[in-house]
Amino acid sequence: MGSTELAALVCCDLGAIVRGRSIPSDALARDGETSVGWVPANHALTPIGTLAEPNPFGSTDDLRLRADLDTRVRVEAADGIERDDGLGDGGMPERARRRSPLELVLCDIVEIDGSAWECCPRSFLREALSELDAALGLRALVSFEHEFQLLLDTPPALAFSLEAQRSAEPFAGLVFDALRQAGAAPQRFIAEYASHQFEIPVEPAVGVAAADRAVVLREVVREVARGLGTRASFAPLRDPLEAGNGVHVHVSLLDADGGNALYDAAQPAGLSELGARFAAGVLDHAAALNALTAPSPVSAQRLQPHRWSAGAVCLAQQNREALLRLPPLHSGAGATAPETQLRLEYRGADASANPYLALGAIVRAGLDGVRRGLPAPALLDCDPALLNAQDAARFGVGALPSSLAAALDALASDATVRGWLSPLLYDAYTAVKRAELDAADGASIEELCERYGAIY
Repeated sequence: MGSTELAALVCCDLGAIVRGRSIPSDALARDGETSVGWVPANHALTPIGTLAEPNPFGSTDDLRLRADLDTRVRVEAADGIERDDGLGDGGMPERARRRSPLELVLCDIVEIDGSAWECCPRSFLREALSELDAALGLRALVSFEHEFQLLLDTPPALAFSLEAQRSAEPFAGLVFDALRQAGAAPQRFIAEYASHQFEIPVEPAVGVAAADRAVVLREVVREVARGLGTRASFAPLRDPLEAGNGVHVHVSLLDADGGNALYDAAQPAGLSELGARFAAGVLDHAAALNALTAPSPVSAQRLQPHRWSAGAVCLAQQNREALLRLPPLHSGAGATAPETQLRLEYRGADASANPYLALGAIVRAGLDGVRRGLPAPALLDCDPALLNAQDAARFGVGALPSSLAAALDALASDATVRGWLSPLLYDAYTAVKRAELDAADGASIEELCERYGAIY
């Protein structure tokens, strides 16, 4: 006897946990205005499972999760995957269990009359993008590049090796196919540096769709891993002695004709005057942004110098220690025009961040730099470990907040960034994060890595 297929109506909460409610899939297909009930206090739930106190929402009022049918995703389950020995090259079980398809729809959180709710993360990003368009006539073309680890018991293969990629089968091929089904447009499957660590870059999308794609990618990766009897973790840091899992946010700015407003061949590194000012705004607000883009109790440990993450608050070309990086512009046969390649890569994010809040804040920080006419930041042209003390300070080596508590203090002190969040959203967000800090008090970094490795 077949079972009813369900579609999940979901949102990504302040702790980057996807929550929601399910309805029969065929009911969703019949109703173009589908919504389900929701509760304001759900936005005070923490990633560790508790309700933040004080809870700024209390026990009253009601909301709706309103389905955005343009985001509807359906991924068919893969059944009957067999292995000869029950382990395979990557520690996968002998046979994947039979599973129902994954079907989900991303939602806006709205008031019961259908108007926007002031704490909806998708609305926060939509407002930031509208501001960018109104002020500069530009659209953001964005890609979120995720790193994650499979939780396998087998010894890891060497970093970046073919063995590491082949050991990930059948996961690698299945997840690529599933992401294609989901419309996430995966580009490559990459074996990374840490144990059983991988990266899946995806094609960029415009505006809110880019953050939607980030949410979908995480859930599809987790779904495929579950179907193979294992788990995928996007935790910022699973082992303090290993590399962590970052989210690199690649941003280009498109004008009305589709041209890239960040590019100017006559300027250093090809970065236009507008692009340089945009970068300067992001750097100027870097400490406060950190509270929104890397907001777990283990995030700061990953963002230290010499970890190839974001150890220096500066702009650099082809340098993986910089918070803002200009990736290389490829030339030669098959390469696209340089203006289509140039982008700013924000390297200070991880999967504990709500992607809508993170991208909205990055866009607004850049826009603030343009509006204020901030001067172009100096380009770091060497390994920051080689800098003397004066230059290290100039390029912000180790200048990101050293803890979540310090990042929240920076957010509180930056009136501009704090002002982008409504008072209710600010109170809710900081309550969630302070609750995480309270729960982390007294725990070792190893204990926290284990805790957050299980959450994300």
